[in-house]
Amino acid sequence: MTSPAARHTDAQALIAQESKFSAHNYHPLDIVLSRGEGCWVWDTDGNKFLDCLAAYSAVNQGHNHPRLVKALVDQAQQLSLTSRAFRNDRFGPFCEKLATLSGYDKVLMMNTGAEAVETALKAARKWGYEVKGVADGAAKIMVFSGNFHGRTTTIVGFSDDPVARTGYGPFTPGFVTVPYGDMAAAADAFGPDVVAVLVEPVQGEAGVIVPPADFLQGLRKLCDDNKALLICDEIQSGLGRTGTLFAHTQAGVRADAVTIGKALSGGMYPISAFLADDEVMNVFTPGSHGSTYGGNPLACAVAEAALDVLVEEQLNERSTELGTYMLEKIQAMASPHVAEVRGLGLWIGVQLKPEAGGARRFCEALKQQGMLCKETHEHTIRFAPPLVIEKSEIDWALERIAAVLA
Repeated sequence: MTSPAARHTDAQALIAQESKFSAHNYHPLDIVLSRGEGCWVWDTDGNKFLDCLAAYSAVNQGHNHPRLVKALVDQAQQLSLTSRAFRNDRFGPFCEKLATLSGYDKVLMMNTGAEAVETALKAARKWGYEVKGVADGAAKIMVFSGNFHGRTTTIVGFSDDPVARTGYGPFTPGFVTVPYGDMAAAADAFGPDVVAVLVEPVQGEAGVIVPPADFLQGLRKLCDDNKALLICDEIQSGLGRTGTLFAHTQAGVRADAVTIGKALSGGMYPISAFLADDEVMNVFTPGSHGSTYGGNPLACAVAEAALDVLVEEQLNERSTELGTYMLEKIQAMASPHVAEVRGLGLWIGVQLKPEAGGARRFCEALKQQGMLCKETHEHTIRFAPPLVIEKSEIDWALERIAAVLA
């Protein structure tokens, strides 16, 4: 057995090792990271980089936030897992904190974002049969083009991304797909068997797509008029990324249920949750849904600290202020390659023209300048730094973005 001290530190050797022994289901930038602090990371050669992806918004609180590290270590030394077969002393207090902060009656804890979405789908269907009165097996859920809700076979079945879904059928029926942001199409496609609308308030993987201002309001009214649930997937957009706890509230609406994950742990541990009021959550009875690790004491301790950091360090407010500043600066940059710049909070998508040659080469160039970001859907560069970033660090980044885009 190789000791930690004897591990390879040579980046090329580590990349070759990964290529040989790991499935090739990712195409990462060729950089091997070994340390992180705040909004900065270091590679195995000691080079320092500004993290402008934040692990797809999981590291909103910054890398290795000391309060999160302490919560993880302290709880790991006490009790890590009981399963839900027994009660633990961290579960109830955390559920109360999250329910109170979010404004929902109840919390159902899971581990990953995809699990939270699967929980939402199960809740919507069961609610449709038991509360709305849809005929058994007839429930439909409305989703939108460009969506990304996870990687399970059910979820990729209602994706329209060929890379995500090709080769994984046959798929689960019961989904109706309409164009994102198109309220008229949603109204036309709505039928009596639609039990829920599942929507991302901002589509992250699609390229930070912000819908028209009245879109979520229209969906809210459509659900109210047809006795259906509005479920907002806030796994990437929530917990401060767009400047508020939940992005959908900026449209002046309240969802019937919400899925969260990623920043719920601040990057320390897989944690997710489904949030809803009693009318929806009470469809779950003992044995009807669960998870061995969901709600474990280690997760509860870490998530409680992550929420405290979010509130006490005013990360929502920082995201609004610094995100507005960064967005305006990038929008003002002169570049022959840029078609559009869009964003909300500290979440910005730079849409490149097709003739620019793809976003990957720009991300490679930014890496050479000391910045790490990732392309999405070939032609979009996405910027999403940890919310603890300082204005001076944003200015540092803006200089490099301007140079690369020019």
